[in-house]
Amino acid sequence: MILLLRNRATPEQLELMLQQHKFYIKTAVDLERRVLVGGGDLHYDCEQALLADGSRQENIWAASFMPATGKMIFESIVNLRPRQNRKMEILDPNIRERVSQLIMEFLGNL
Repeated sequence: MILLLRNRATPEQLELMLQQHKFYIKTAVDLERRVLVGGGDLHYDCEQALLADGSRQENIWAASFMPATGKMIFESIVNLRPRQNRKMEILDPNIRERVSQLIMEFLGNL
């Protein structure tokens, strides 16, 4: 299930987002609006939910999050943008840190 969050997830919401992949959650975050979408099969699904909610493409970044370990993987086709990021992995350490902080704020340590 794909959920759009503006605040910290409840344990029930976290379980819903884990339904698709069991051990990890596909996420996309809008760094400017401080909104997170998690769940679903693809990062693209999360990105589309943010775009439908009014986010701008250049502010959206995707990562996978494993709640049990806190590990994050910052690789997604969503992150591939020739003008901003030349690989699927988030290359800018500042953007990576901001994405990490937002994911932990919304999904970490539940």
